[in-house]
Amino acid sequence: MKSKMPLSEISSIIDSVHKSFESWRETPVPDRCRFIGKVGEQLLAQKLELARICTEEMGKPLRESIAEVEKCALGCKYYSENGESFLKNEIIKTEGQESFLSYRPLGVVLAVMPWNFPFWQVIRFAAPALCAGNGAILKHASQVPKCALALEKIFQDAGLPKNIFRALLISSDEVSFVIENPLIRAVTLTGSTAAGRKVAMKAGECLKKTVLELGGSDAYLILADADLDHAAKTLVQGRMLNAGQSCISPKRLIAVKEVYQSFKQKVYAEIKNYSYGDPMNEGSHIGPMSRIELRDELHQQVLRTIHSGAELMYGGEIPSEKGAFYPPTLLTNVKPGMAAFDEELFGPVVCLIEAENEKHAIELANKSEFGLGGGIFSRDIQNARRIAEEHFESGGVFINDFLKSDPRLPFGGIKDSGYGRELSALGIREFVNAKTIFIR
Repeated sequence: MKSKMPLSEISSIIDSVHKSFESWRETPVPDRCRFIGKVGEQLLAQKLELARICTEEMGKPLRESIAEVEKCALGCKYYSENGESFLKNEIIKTEGQESFLSYRPLGVVLAVMPWNFPFWQVIRFAAPALCAGNGAILKHASQVPKCALALEKIFQDAGLPKNIFRALLISSDEVSFVIENPLIRAVTLTGSTAAGRKVAMKAGECLKKTVLELGGSDAYLILADADLDHAAKTLVQGRMLNAGQSCISPKRLIAVKEVYQSFKQKVYAEIKNYSYGDPMNEGSHIGPMSRIELRDELHQQVLRTIHSGAELMYGGEIPSEKGAFYPPTLLTNVKPGMAAFDEELFGPVVCLIEAENEKHAIELANKSEFGLGGGIFSRDIQNARRIAEEHFESGGVFINDFLKSDPRLPFGGIKDSGYGRELSALGIREFVNAKTIFIR
């Protein structure tokens, strides 16, 4: 997308956000949090209109778009109720008369956000960052400009200072220019590993704090004592959400040998229940993928995986219907070295992998450049908890469920899935100056 703004206008908007920040930072924390609560109220009041914009721009079923807006409102409510306690001074015992940490805002934070959850990805950054007293500038994906402008208006409708949250309708090429501006104090990005490296390099050159939430190839272990019906239903549901276009979608399902064949049949039975179609139609389980070229790229990954020896059990063909549709697809006998194992498949493709035993399943789960999330299905909760805590190399592990972001829980990854945390108390403290105060 070519920039719709000259560089001088971009600089002017950054200046305006910084000026708003200077007064916003002096607003008492309880008042800032109350304003974020009002943002949540505005989201609910306009949820159907916002959901329609979301579905029209990026294609997810309307009911999923509505649920996304509702989740945004919950995120705002969470920080409106807890932001003040998260930002309270933290007393630390020393030999001094008094010593403590004071959490103060950094300044204007740039958020580079993706199209797949165009409201939630932004709100989970903006709600805590604004509660903390920062200003926010959004560079949204070029595919969802109406979502970006709708969010800007939501913050204004909620009564926040006019320029404390602004959207820049610019291309990726202008991001470096924005980062270089001395009034930008930090950057957060949700996107691909390649985009994260590029932004981190520029931010590092400018010595600016970054939080990166990048790609994932989340593995789920199905152990011998798992409830296979529950595991199959839950994981297929998680994989089909947003047509599989989610960094935390269950992408590699690793079943131990004892249950692999049974689990495969149950997954096959489940995936046949899902259909694609018009996202405005209530009967459509999944809508089109975001863009034709992304659909075609996914299909090539599927074909390469089959060519490497995997078996296509269901789907796997480009439909004749107009649009970026891709059918629910099931690949079995997937192994390391295949595209579906080594790469991130961003679409409605379920990949089944057979492990010799529990130890081998853990090794396969960790045999990835990614480390965002994952899970374990087992009736032995203590054993599953041990594996999750001691052996799973990821930022989050869900037991007997698929991973979801939750305002109450920290969210983020390790390895090529990025660094830093969003949400919870950790998320609000990413973009503050944890200032040490010592009184002799």
